Amino acid sequence: METLEFKTRIKAPAQKIWDVLWNDETYRKWTSVFCEGSYTISDWNEGDKIRFMSPNGEGMHSVIETKTPNEYMAFKHIGEIKDFKDLPIDDETKKWSGAMETYRLIPDGEFTDLIARTDSIEKYVDYFKEVFPKGLEVVKQLSEEGK
Repeated sequence: METLEFKTRIKAPAQKIWDVLWNDETYRKWTSVFCEGSYTISDWNEGDKIRFMSPNGEGMHSVIETKTPNEYMAFKHIGEIKDFKDLPIDDETKKWSGAMETYRLIPDGEFTDLIARTDSIEKYVDYFKEVFPKGLEVVKQLSEEGK
């Protein structure tokens, strides 16, 4: 597995960026670059399960491993979802089960640096390298609006 890192510098406070990242309405906007209509099912509490869903009932179930509001969010990905149901972990899933995806906000004056890291198996590396920066660009645009 390879850990990919993506960074963007945003002219907004960390709290605003945090809200853009995890508020349902804006989450759907920035993650649409990965899958149009994607959404989550979660209470957003540390230690809770979270489901990353596509409109057709496919996705991934994970755990919110760490949540430090306005600073850091870490997801541990566990397995796949098909037809809105968690699937048992098979040999293919074992290749990536336990992969981490993290988001860190580092304030720097009137700017905040957003650093996203994701573990990826080889077949998705190029895809993430293409779409992750697009998603973070949407986060930046939404965070810098209306100031």
